[in-house]
Amino acid sequence: MREKLEELYRQYNRREYVSPDPLEVLYSYDNTADREIVALVASSLAFGRVSQILINVFHVLGKMQLPSDFLRNGSYDLLEKTFIDFKHRWVTGADLSAMLHGAGKLISEYGSLEGAFSEHVKGGQQTALPALKGFLKDLHRASGKNGRNRLLPDPDGGSALKRFNLFLRWMVRKDDVDPGGWSCMKPDMLLVPLDTHMHSICRHLGLTDRKQADMKTVLQITDAFRKIHPQDPVRYDFALTRLGIREEIDKKSKLKRIFH
Repeated sequence: MREKLEELYRQYNRREYVSPDPLEVLYSYDNTADREIVALVASSLAFGRVSQILINVFHVLGKMQLPSDFLRNGSYDLLEKTFIDFKHRWVTGADLSAMLHGAGKLISEYGSLEGAFSEHVKGGQQTALPALKGFLKDLHRASGKNGRNRLLPDPDGGSALKRFNLFLRWMVRKDDVDPGGWSCMKPDMLLVPLDTHMHSICRHLGLTDRKQADMKTVLQITDAFRKIHPQDPVRYDFALTRLGIREEIDKKSKLKRIFH
């Protein structure tokens, strides 16, 4: 299967297949301090119709200009005022302002989001899950929002944590598609950002028989990919999901031709 996946990787893991995808907004930010904030915004809003995702991500970034300066120098009141009319499906400006306020507090305390995340990366951890849970708990606390923030998942709720695993893929991996920037952990710890496209494809390939797209399924699929490529278990994520996202690709015939 590795040879077949590598064929798919060579064919589709190229920037010409990125758009439309929230990942594309990261390419305009060479400074890692800005890119990690852009990645947080873009991945957090990565649900719903991609056209609307991009409109809202560009709207947020347009308000922030230089994201790292904006968060370092902006108060919570400024954030709330700036994004008071923001809406992305069920997410409100209050949710966005609280998350960004929390991110700014972590940056002030640790120097960067990477610094905050690295506090939870310990020796002996096989996956990013323990560190991701710790980071999310810190972000929840720092956001200071009472009740539920619809941009921040419950780290202990058993969900796939798809958007934050996507965030980590973008920031930890570096190739023609993922821009990277973080060095606090290696790609071998990453978890598959499990969406409906990836879940369907992995069931088709026999990498999971689980019907629920939760963290147990994420760990099962990631373990299957780790046996294929131990150093980079999410290497094929982008290429495989193109089969479900790109309208010009016939997913069923492509899977049948390559994997049968």
